[in-house]
Amino acid sequence: MEYTISQLSKLAGVTTRTLRWYDKIDLLKPSRIGDNNYRYYGSKEVDRLQDILFYRAIGVELAQIKEFLDAPSFNRLNSLKSHLNVLQEKQNQTENLIKLVKDTIKAEERNEIMLDEKKFEAFKQNLIDKNENEYGNEIRSLYGNESINISNQNIMNMTTDDYNELEELSNLILEKLENAVQNNTSPCSKEGKNIVDLHRKWLTISSNQYSAEMHKGIANLYVEDERFKSYYDKNISGCANFLKSAILNWV
Repeated sequence: MEYTISQLSKLAGVTTRTLRWYDKIDLLKPSRIGDNNYRYYGSKEVDRLQDILFYRAIGVELAQIKEFLDAPSFNRLNSLKSHLNVLQEKQNQTENLIKLVKDTIKAEERNEIMLDEKKFEAFKQNLIDKNENEYGNEIRSLYGNESINISNQNIMNMTTDDYNELEELSNLILEKLENAVQNNTSPCSKEGKNIVDLHRKWLTISSNQYSAEMHKGIANLYVEDERFKSYYDKNISGCANFLKSAILNWV
């Protein structure tokens, strides 16, 4: 079936202005332009628009979406399965947080003291679930089940201060990476070494299994796996490559 831009707009729940913008940036081109200069979209374009909206729903930027969809290796079925994993992970996180909020409300209503460890249990479990859902198969095949299970247990045993430090380090590393890429800083510079040191510290907070070999292996994953790459490049492209180069140089 073929749709005009107005019909596709109503079908997908997006504005015609959005579709015109997607056309302008070569993200979604119409299948043809009619003699009346109307844009027409076929089934292939409808599927691509659905893919775009899936990526947008999980927070991927338009430039990154175009890169994914136009890549020769793009596989729609694999992409849909990846979306499903992300959405199920978000659902699990929401359910864990709902339970935590309910438990906290119950403690407040009964004037009970809630253990500090209990207050952060759901957040730590969500962190484990996120890692397992997104990267579990890869990291387990690389480092073995025992190593990853120990790491997961270490996360659950983290103190509140440890957990907060892990979150702060994650944000700091990303901020420094983006600044370095924007300023055309070399991964071999002192700033590159500083980022690597922070990243090593981030790794060792949740695991006592650190090794240089593991660190370098993770660095390669940051570029080879689009899920890692999209996390580091979500705001500024090139951060994943910078981190990999810096780790391989300094570790």
